[in-house]
Amino acid sequence: MTNAPWLDDDEQKAWRSYLQMRRTLETHLARHLQREFGLSESDFEILVNLSESETGRMRAYELGEATQWEKSRMSHHLTRMEKRGLIRKEACEARYPEIVLTDEGLAAIKACAPGHAGRVREFFVDVLGKERMLALGEAADDVIDAVDQHQRTDCPPEVRGCG
Repeated sequence: MTNAPWLDDDEQKAWRSYLQMRRTLETHLARHLQREFGLSESDFEILVNLSESETGRMRAYELGEATQWEKSRMSHHLTRMEKRGLIRKEACEARYPEIVLTDEGLAAIKACAPGHAGRVREFFVDVLGKERMLALGEAADDVIDAVDQHQRTDCPPEVRGCG
């Protein structure tokens, strides 16, 4: 990789536009979640994953895989969410407890999800339109596949999170 060529002007412009778009959209959506519902992006991500599971519960390592968070970040954040009543930790047959969506957590996700989805539609889906959305989805899948392939083959363990 050290001999890889620099990005040309068009590539650099596209890359920086993508980064700016992602930051701008994420920041805007996060501010709405925080100011309207008192939820952080991290809270929302955990609540979405739990609410979309069939049982409203997941193991912490499953949440870690879904969010790509480090174990310590997950542990600290779940503790904060538990103190706020959004989730609870429940003992189970396995070594670590299951993370369970509480009634308060379910109410929170039900309250904020429609507005959040509306803003995603307004600032992303409707702006891109159907054809560009499909193309972006395919491109995103290709990038994810390339990163996954790299992680399975020549990515150092400490970068993958395994070392």
